[in-house]
Amino acid sequence: MSENAPRRRMSGIGRVLVIVYAIMALAATGRSFVQIVSEFDEAPLAYALSAAAAAVYILATLALIFSGSAIWYRIAWVAIVFELVGVLVVGTLSILDPALFQHPTVWSLFGNGYLFVPLVLPFFGLWWLWVHRSVPASAPLPEPVR
Repeated sequence: MSENAPRRRMSGIGRVLVIVYAIMALAATGRSFVQIVSEFDEAPLAYALSAAAAAVYILATLALIFSGSAIWYRIAWVAIVFELVGVLVVGTLSILDPALFQHPTVWSLFGNGYLFVPLVLPFFGLWWLWVHRSVPASAPLPEPVR
C-alpha cells in the first residue's frame, strides 16, 4: 500500500473493535430489557441508564461499521465521546454516592460488572478513530515531486 493510499478501517483491530462493540451492545440491550421489564419501578434511573448505554453501544457499533462515510465517522466520534463521558460520570457517581446506584448499570463502578470493558473500550475507540481519520475531500492534493 502506498503512503498516500487510504488505510482500510475494517481490517485487523478495526474488526475486533466492532465485534467488541457489538457484544457490548447485545449485553447492554439484554440487561436493560430484562431490568426494565421485570423491575423498572425499583430503580428507574439505573435501568434507564442501562438502556441509554445500550443505545450508545448500538449507535457506536453501526457508526464504526460505516465510518468510511464522513457523517458516520462524525457520529462514531460523538457516540464514543458520549460513552466515555457516561462511563466516567456514572462510574464516579456510583462510588461517591452508592445510594444513587443501588442497582447496577452497565457503567456503574466504571463497568466492573463487565470486567471494566466499558471503561477501556471508548479509549480504544477514540484512538482507532484518530489513527484512521481520513483527509477531508476539500483538502488540496500534495504537489508532485519533480
